[in-house]
Amino acid sequence: MQNRNKLLQLFGIPFTALLSVIFGLLLISFPIGIYIVFETNIGDEINYDYPITHLDIFHETSLYQSSFDLSVGDAFVLLWIFYLGIFVISILGPKQNFLKSISSLISMGYYDVKLNYMFAVAKWLSILILVSAVINFIQESFGIITIPPLGGNNLIQFFYVSLAPLLEEFIFRIILIGIPLFVIYSGRASLRYFLKCLWNPNSLNIINSKKAIFIIVFVGIAFGFAHIAFTDSWSEGKFAQATAGGIILGWVYFRYGIVVSILIHWATNYFIFAYAHFISQINYVPLEIAFSNPLMSTLEFLFLSSGILAVIILILNKFYLKKSLI
Repeated sequence: MQNRNKLLQLFGIPFTALLSVIFGLLLISFPIGIYIVFETNIGDEINYDYPITHLDIFHETSLYQSSFDLSVGDAFVLLWIFYLGIFVISILGPKQNFLKSISSLISMGYYDVKLNYMFAVAKWLSILILVSAVINFIQESFGIITIPPLGGNNLIQFFYVSLAPLLEEFIFRIILIGIPLFVIYSGRASLRYFLKCLWNPNSLNIINSKKAIFIIVFVGIAFGFAHIAFTDSWSEGKFAQATAGGIILGWVYFRYGIVVSILIHWATNYFIFAYAHFISQINYVPLEIAFSNPLMSTLEFLFLSSGILAVIILILNKFYLKKSLI
């Protein structure tokens, strides 16, 4: 036990420092997003007053010709408030605040991710980015290049990547994972209990999770396919990355609830693009060049380092858990 604590403290202290930095970067991205949408010319010929009903997603509906008075800027602010709200929830709960979780890791070399949402967000976000980087490296070694969708208006694209986490988590996590898990594992019918289990499937107290894991993997594959299935989607190289991301997000939703999965998805979309667009706007360079900026490289290094430490700590915990059971 003493050796375990020493090892966890050895890796836990730098891990804690990285998690604190990641938390700060996530927090700073909120005002950066507002600045980009309302204080820059990211949209070129259009701005935040552009009617939301003129977006492509409304072209095939009657809303396109309606007098529905909501602009892209209005919709973005609503999304921004929603994400900020669950960001605050993640800092405070569900059982202990983020700062207390950090101090526990520093002082005892031990932490329980289930006690704080933000701790789980920072940890699993780092692991997701690490896994994506490894997959990308392997694919590029075999000549498989991942090509993003054809670029459109940057303001509209930024709005879409901000909207996607909310829509996709509702569909792929709550509907396709949460509801089947409730049907399979719930022993009672109650609206309150049903909503509680959709919020956090861990409320089901599942003992044999084989069926749950099968559902998570299956939905993860569907999530990966959805990223390449349409003519204006990513290239086929995105399938493996998106599938791995979908499985991780599904597992996170299963273990910690929808708050954590939404924020991780939000961070891979809004957070990353907020910094990239910020660099693009202040340096007057295309978005593609902004992704090669040293700041973006530094962000990637921080997340990869945190992901490596998170995996090491996971392995140590599993090793000592098995050892204690022998």
